[in-house]
Amino acid sequence: MNFDDHDKHNFPLLSHPLDAESVFTPQALIEAVRAEKGMISVTVPEVCVLEFDGDLTDQLVRSNAVERWKTWACFHTPMFALEVDGRQCGIVPRAIGGPFAVLVAEQLLASGAKVIVGLTSAGRVSKRLPIPSLVIATGAIRDEGTSYHYLPPANSVEARMNLIPSLLAELGPLGLPVHRGMVWTTDAPYRETAQEIKMYAEQGVLAVEMQAASLFALAVMRNATIGVVAHVSNAIDHTGEPFDKGPETDGIRILKALCRAGLAVAS
Repeated sequence: MNFDDHDKHNFPLLSHPLDAESVFTPQALIEAVRAEKGMISVTVPEVCVLEFDGDLTDQLVRSNAVERWKTWACFHTPMFALEVDGRQCGIVPRAIGGPFAVLVAEQLLASGAKVIVGLTSAGRVSKRLPIPSLVIATGAIRDEGTSYHYLPPANSVEARMNLIPSLLAELGPLGLPVHRGMVWTTDAPYRETAQEIKMYAEQGVLAVEMQAASLFALAVMRNATIGVVAHVSNAIDHTGEPFDKGPETDGIRILKALCRAGLAVAS
């Protein structure tokens, strides 16, 4: 569904001058961080994972499996380096929600990242999904605000397809249920209604999360390689363990698989 000029005039979110240059850039913020903290200019790893929940990063830190990437020029987040098959992959935890995810992703791209993959917890929309399971997002319903600063108003945005085959190849052998399809991105997780869940399920949407549409819009505008994998762990009609992601070891295996998928595309 698209909007006409009259609609855009009445809603600020739908009337951004998309062709105009921004007066504030990620490069400006990066330079400010480096100046304040006395950092040298060093690029980030070519593949970076946004680990939104942060629990996997915490596990890696506790087990000394990662090292802090000390030249990550960001006021808001730390970065950790995880070695996968002899190559470094950057891990940034807890950039939750579309605005925060895109803020960090913009800085990653400006700092030299070639591939960004988001790993997010998600709620089940389609009843055919088991819990837990993985969804490789091929597109997202734009029920959020950030994407409208990057793309004209529309119902949804598609993912860039160049990363999806690699994600399928790396996640498939893990032995977990893996699906690919549309997700619903919302800014308001506590305003999901039964009516909306039913409507989106009938449209073929698989899961609901908070970042994909925003990141995919950024990817389209910046011609960047950005993917999102949703770890479906809960549902309103689920009677089992709430927020069930499976064994802790599965999470680290998933994280490393995302790194390998990104490295395969970045090579």
